[in-house]
Amino acid sequence: MSRLLPRGSRLVIATHNDGKLREFRELLAPFGFELVSAGELGLPEPDETGTTFAENARIKAEAAATASGLPALADDSGIAVQALWGAPGIFSARWAGPSKDFAAAMQRIEVDLQGRGATNRSAAFIAALSLMWPDGHEEAIEGSVVGNVVWPPRGTLGFGYDPVFLPEGHDRTFGEMSAEEKHGVDWERRSGLSHRARAFLALAERCFREAPAR
Repeated sequence: MSRLLPRGSRLVIATHNDGKLREFRELLAPFGFELVSAGELGLPEPDETGTTFAENARIKAEAAATASGLPALADDSGIAVQALWGAPGIFSARWAGPSKDFAAAMQRIEVDLQGRGATNRSAAFIAALSLMWPDGHEEAIEGSVVGNVVWPPRGTLGFGYDPVFLPEGHDRTFGEMSAEEKHGVDWERRSGLSHRARAFLALAERCFREAPAR
């Protein structure tokens, strides 16, 4: 049975990624939680030893919930390119290296595609969310959005691989979209564009059942 997280609860955002933290703060703003990040609490980053997005999200959420004694929300996400057999997938962040050089990571995707002579540039952004309580109860959700890899990168908004991802049905990359366009949730229509927005919408309907503040 789903567990509710009441308005006013203190919630740890289990990430040290500033871009993800910013998106989570914006998504969670209407629900009245008291938010604190893993970085602000000085929590270490656990080793992501899972083989799926869901497993890695669970590892991060469990580590933060156990260390803080508070509910924790974690995300593991990345881009999966069809012609590269789903790479970089769960290794999306690692392709950018310790310096978080996503320009080099995007270049690597393009070089690999050209090296294979790939004409299929289909890709998907995938996000797995894990909401974990200190007693081990977990609520897990996945969301995705399909599109194509474009080259050269377009736009300076967003973060990570956003500048090379063109979502299906749109003429601008995630890197050319505002934060609201990309991951904003339309609560009346129950819709969102990005992988993280779609996963968050499903999680909110399950665990944050109070209507968001207007």
